[in-house]
Amino acid sequence: MFRLDADPAMLLETEEQGQLRAVLRDLLAETCGPEEIRRQTESPRGHDRALWERLAGEIGVHGLAVPEEYGGAGYTFAELAVALEEAGRVLCPAPLLSTLVLAGHALLDSGDRRACARWLPGLAAGARTATVAGFLHPAVVTAERGRDGWALRGEAGFVPDGADADLLVVAARAPDGERLFACEPDGGTCDRTARRVLDPTRRQALVRFRGAPAEPVGEPGRAAEVVDAVRDAARAALAAEHVGGSAHALDAVLGHVSRRTQFGRVIGSFQAVKHRLADLLVEVEGARSAAAYAGACLAARARELPVAASTAAVACTGAYRLATTEYVQLHGGIGFTWEHPAHLYVRRARADEALFGTGDDHRLRLAGLLGLTGRTD
Repeated sequence: MFRLDADPAMLLETEEQGQLRAVLRDLLAETCGPEEIRRQTESPRGHDRALWERLAGEIGVHGLAVPEEYGGAGYTFAELAVALEEAGRVLCPAPLLSTLVLAGHALLDSGDRRACARWLPGLAAGARTATVAGFLHPAVVTAERGRDGWALRGEAGFVPDGADADLLVVAARAPDGERLFACEPDGGTCDRTARRVLDPTRRQALVRFRGAPAEPVGEPGRAAEVVDAVRDAARAALAAEHVGGSAHALDAVLGHVSRRTQFGRVIGSFQAVKHRLADLLVEVEGARSAAAYAGACLAARARELPVAASTAAVACTGAYRLATTEYVQLHGGIGFTWEHPAHLYVRRARADEALFGTGDDHRLRLAGLLGLTGRTD
């Protein structure tokens, strides 16, 4: 039996978190409408730099879960999850997931205080963006040590926000085993090519290293442990985003069926529509509970995080798939057009299903973690 080794009150939203949610929702509603999303996804940089700076400067989103000793606010993942959920509601294309969760947790979980002191203050201030390479998909990257230090060679595919990240935390094979390295990519030793992907609001890239200078992060032999921890943190973060996207879809559908009339009645009064909306509400609330539990486990560094993260992945991706399906279908003909934002949410839901493992992958993992099979990865 798994239980939460933390105060159950952590599952409830505090007054401060509610205020953070309200401020973020107002800002993101102003800056991340469907037209703004399309414009940002078509820009060379991939995100609105002005929005990135406002999130950092006006609200302090980037430093929420960063310890104070590294320039952050010293809160926990619970506060960052609020920001991720609100970002998921509007499909904010800013690299919050890659910078604050993937790279941020890679540095913190490495236990390398020198690396954290060097890189985290810039991430917390919003001065840099970052991501990881070789964590989410198999990569062929090797690290060589020469007279001038370490250098990376090889390539990593489908690196989140990798085309323009200022910092890459890379899992690479070194002579003494798998290790983590921090690399500031430059055009002379690192080629980065944007991939064409289903979801234009979450960019990915192919990164080729050609002797790129790098610095080791953490101790030899701990890379696999850090990668696993980062993947579970990412699953909890993605679950929060999916709750936000699912809630948006539900709200949009409710608004539409409350206005749209057919046969002299609003279609929301039809029993078949009511049943579909009730089923969707149950799925969304179940996903919200699973995401909150995973977030609380991550904030408390609880030992049951792997189970909670995979449970949230199953619940939240399933709810998001259903929510986006109903978003399109219950809007009728307009929901199938490019002009309507529903297709952007469908793309996000479908692409994210496989981002950190499919639902079937997580069910197999849960079976292993619970002792039903031998698989725990």
